[in-house]
Amino acid sequence: MKKWIERIPVIRDLFKYTYRKNKKYKDFKTSAEYWERRYKSGGNSGAGSYNNLAEFKGDIINSFIQDKKIVSVIEFGCGDGNQLKYLSFQKYLGFDVSKKAVEICTQLYKHDDRKNFKQMSSYKYEKADLTLSLDVVFHLVEEQSYVNYMNTLFESSYKYVIVYSSNTDENTFSSKHVKHRKFTDWVEINQQDFRLLEYIPNKYSFDGDEMNTSFADFFVYEKKE
Repeated sequence: MKKWIERIPVIRDLFKYTYRKNKKYKDFKTSAEYWERRYKSGGNSGAGSYNNLAEFKGDIINSFIQDKKIVSVIEFGCGDGNQLKYLSFQKYLGFDVSKKAVEICTQLYKHDDRKNFKQMSSYKYEKADLTLSLDVVFHLVEEQSYVNYMNTLFESSYKYVIVYSSNTDENTFSSKHVKHRKFTDWVEINQQDFRLLEYIPNKYSFDGDEMNTSFADFFVYEKKE
């Protein structure tokens, strides 16, 4: 498999990118610890939450919100809040495992009473019309963290779930804080009340440009009637 990947430049660059990225944070025990240390040291949510990639995600999600007349949204993994600048919600609740990230977001949006933020440890089974997972799934490196997160993501939704992520089990070049997963298989087995409504490939599919392209695509789920 490794030799096969090396022969295909785009695939090779994808996994070498995730292997190299943010090596300075490599000494951590859990994904939650990684992100807390990253934000405390002045790091941000990554290129996917900025510039053209953030704009692309905003366009897709805002169109969906308008089309489906979504009122309430919960995002699991709000990060530093920059992606939220591109999104238009009537009622938003953002969760994150990082206390520092929640502090950053709370300060950034302190004058917007439509937006609230909580640490994931304070989750009290809140629900919304739509739940969001943007660039999070492949950062859940521990199996139990992944399972708990996915269950919470789907069980917190009244109607829709949007996941923006890679969808592969190939991790040949993944770094310690990245674990790619073919999460659609997990959903099919463990969340049978939901169906895949739409798959939207990335407008800026990864081509080796670490700042302006991404290996994540959109997967939109709908709760069955």
